[in-house]
Amino acid sequence: MAGGIDHLYRYSGASTVKSAADGPCMQFATSGGAGEFPYFFQGSLRQPRQAARLLRVLANVVASRFHLPPAMLKRILATRDPVVTCGGGMLRFEAFSACCGVYARVDLSPDAYDGVVVGQGATNVDFNADFRAALAQIRDHERVGFSVGADEVALLRGADQWVERKVRLPLRWLKGFVEVQTCQARMERRVALGKIETLRFLRSLPRSTDSRTVHHAVPTSGPGLRLTQRACPEGTEIRGLERLRILDELAPWADALELYTDPVSGATGWRLRFGPLDFHLVLSPETWRGFSGEGQALDDLASPEPTRLLSLARGALRWQAELRAEEFATDWSVPAAAVRQTLATLGTRGLVGFDLARAAYFHRELPFDLGLVEELHPRLRDARELVATDGVKLLRQNGDDREAEVRGDGVVHRVRLVGETERCTCPWHARHHGGRGPCKHILAVRIAFPTGDIDE
Repeated sequence: MAGGIDHLYRYSGASTVKSAADGPCMQFATSGGAGEFPYFFQGSLRQPRQAARLLRVLANVVASRFHLPPAMLKRILATRDPVVTCGGGMLRFEAFSACCGVYARVDLSPDAYDGVVVGQGATNVDFNADFRAALAQIRDHERVGFSVGADEVALLRGADQWVERKVRLPLRWLKGFVEVQTCQARMERRVALGKIETLRFLRSLPRSTDSRTVHHAVPTSGPGLRLTQRACPEGTEIRGLERLRILDELAPWADALELYTDPVSGATGWRLRFGPLDFHLVLSPETWRGFSGEGQALDDLASPEPTRLLSLARGALRWQAELRAEEFATDWSVPAAAVRQTLATLGTRGLVGFDLARAAYFHRELPFDLGLVEELHPRLRDARELVATDGVKLLRQNGDDREAEVRGDGVVHRVRLVGETERCTCPWHARHHGGRGPCKHILAVRIAFPTGDIDE
């Protein structure tokens, strides 16, 4: 599989900060969306300097590389445009680091702006060098107008100042968006720090550290957090600690810090709060592990689509700003687990993201074709081939307890699935124990012998 998908981005012009009679106006060049150049939002920022600072750090994340596989630099840097989503009163900017091991998001709540949400949608924005430089010059005393989708595009359709850029859409980002929401949906909050403790912890991070060193963030006897290399039950394991240094610039202004962890993969989530603005940073379990290769969404991709619930959930996206499994389970009189799988399925289709702060999914349709995601997972592709070629033999099944033999490379592997517990005799499972998603043999059994229709 090639390293990207051909996708033509059409920008009305470069992103700029323009001078206006009542102050600078921040305008993003957009690509895609519901219309050719849609208007999602128009207004002004109440804390322009802080918002600009968060967006500038987001751009720094995009430009950062914490791990670089050989011969991949040119391919990774082909496209680095963050995704902006508007809906439910929220404005969100999302991006990955160049190595895809760090996910970042800036959230602006309704209290962060004065303006009108013209529509709902998601698109790509152009963060060019001039625009990033302009962000650094914004001050709080200025009135900064803010728009996503420039007015001039709609009014000057057919004008001669169009910027067209044919790029290779990174498959790593495509898969990364699918994977990171799966990890976030499982995360549990471990620590919440106030302003002083947040600054103290971020300032205590070592200036340099070996990416292979394992650290543990441990709550102190007071309302603080400290680092140690000794494992303990109350600690949160962190690998690739140097990636947190990206937060240095934001530390003095943060009101609070929340730490989350995914008990399955070991990924960690960090939420910095700045009044009505949030900065989210999610770190992959290890520096060399990009979210694009994790495989955490494979179970959801392999599961039969719950057609009735999926239709209900898709319909809810048209009017519901946030989706929570427990609320919909009550409304629809179905098990919460069934709704969680349905929402996870929407995530694998690129229709929703996950907000740690609200513990809810939000509507976000990625502005590129996610129909290829399933094809981009070799394990899932191989599992479907095993099923299609009669490579799976069921030995016994009793409810959700299944045991089967699956054809391997010159050997037959034994697979047993009991509820959420998965076992396989193959080397992949022995090495990762599900920490990087299921092996192709487990997926093949799940596809060939599902436990039942969750719509019932």
